[in-house]
Amino acid sequence: MKHVLAISTLYPNPVNPRFGTFVARSLEALAARGDWRVTVINPIGIPPVAVGRYKALSQLDDTARENGITVHRPRFTLIPKVGARRNAAAIAKAVLPLAQSIDARHPVDIVDAQFFFPDGPAAAQIAAALDKPLSIKARGSDITYWGKQESAAGQIREAAQAATGLLSVSEALKQDMAEMGLPKEKITVHYTGLDRDRFRPLDHTQLRSQITSALEFKLPDNAPLLLCVGALIERKGQAFVIEALPDIPGARLVLVGKGEDEDKLRNLTRDKGVADRVHFAGSIDHDLLPLLLSAADVMVLPTANEGLANAWVESLACGTPVVTGDVGGAREVITSDVAGRLLPDLSARSVADAVTAVLNAPPRRIDVAAFAERFSWENNAAQLASHYDRLLTAAE
Repeated sequence: MKHVLAISTLYPNPVNPRFGTFVARSLEALAARGDWRVTVINPIGIPPVAVGRYKALSQLDDTARENGITVHRPRFTLIPKVGARRNAAAIAKAVLPLAQSIDARHPVDIVDAQFFFPDGPAAAQIAAALDKPLSIKARGSDITYWGKQESAAGQIREAAQAATGLLSVSEALKQDMAEMGLPKEKITVHYTGLDRDRFRPLDHTQLRSQITSALEFKLPDNAPLLLCVGALIERKGQAFVIEALPDIPGARLVLVGKGEDEDKLRNLTRDKGVADRVHFAGSIDHDLLPLLLSAADVMVLPTANEGLANAWVESLACGTPVVTGDVGGAREVITSDVAGRLLPDLSARSVADAVTAVLNAPPRRIDVAAFAERFSWENNAAQLASHYDRLLTAAE
């Protein structure tokens, strides 16, 4: 079997089981094909004094077998908020001895980074030390945010030049990569996948009562249900949805996700007089998400930047139209009013208008779900395997 060594700071673990699940699903689907051995190195950043959530992370097992993949979790020293410029070097230093040991036991054919910063520059150092081809994937904020930070942009460009090939989650992000100086001829678009058995329209009369019971949040029978799936951080735009609620009569909003803006958003619900209409669900069980998406009338994500959000695809697959920012690969997914609306600007007024337009002319769920038909983890894995094979041929 050919062997890929994937380096990814973005990966689920027992402390954060929902963190980077799309990376895990993609690599698990690749491993399930049977023609590639997949080994993951998931570097864990720990500050010099590990308190709070970092204490739990510091106690993770160094190695685990998860869904058919061996996952290694070496630690590197992280200086929160101010130490980003040195993270790639710290990761490479922590990972290299482990990578050399893995390569000695099971020779590695290709080194892969699943996020462009800090993973890409770190993986470039590892690939050079092992003398292996290198693939780096861009997913969104690693380019749209880190690519604009002087401390990171140079490292990103150097890693891209060193890479044998690059991946992007959308055509729009590919263009962003080229505009910041990454070699366009190396970039292949690699769309996300989808668990088609899990994410599909679920249409039965008990759906809302199940959700009411699971979330302990009252959902009146005729109230429009809005769902927002994303980390509770400013760029995801949950504040615009909360501010729009007074102009969407009777609507209830469920926020799925956790993040640093939670207290600010809770205060905003009180300021706007809608605290009784908003439920903070936190990180939910993965089996509950398809139920929520199927029960929702609209999935709203007024995000300021994105590559191609898995939440868009999962929502469509469940037959629920999407209202989102006109950013990243949104135009590659929301291609008609049946699929949803793209916001002309990020404001509460735009959110209220777009959501109201969808609620006033709801599409058939089967028609919405058709927009997700091209997505599956099997397709994602097949394309990833073909990409790796091309890079191996190019490196010969």
